[in-house]
Amino acid sequence: METIIVTVDLGHFRAYKVIKDSVEGNRIQQIGSYDSIESHVKLGDRVSDTAGRFGLAGGKNGAAKGYGEPHNIELETNKRLIKMIAKSISDLILSENCTKWHLAAGNEINSQIVENLAPDVRAKLKKNIKSNLTKISKSEVIDYFR
Repeated sequence: METIIVTVDLGHFRAYKVIKDSVEGNRIQQIGSYDSIESHVKLGDRVSDTAGRFGLAGGKNGAAKGYGEPHNIELETNKRLIKMIAKSISDLILSENCTKWHLAAGNEINSQIVENLAPDVRAKLKKNIKSNLTKISKSEVIDYFR
């Protein structure tokens, strides 16, 4: 019986396979990992339109010109990252043919990730921890899922 542990946040994805060892007990081996560059880019670096960055000389009291309404770029980026994470999880769980898996993701994104999972993958989710465990060691990760 294969068990997979996935720890994610918007910038990091780590997947581990649980290996049952009669001598040492359960241990985990990393089977997948990636870091999302998009989550680390500042909004000012992402938006290259300079139309709103000049024109201070014009307008009432030197106010900057507005070219359109404000957009929720960060919100849309987060939604896109969450969908990408859910797809990565679904692809991994289906390719590894595991019977159960566990998830650790921060409280602010956890339920959104679960909602975006494929139904058959969601059905195999056995333990869901609403905490970001991406930056801790493998030995500490396994302790959360015993």
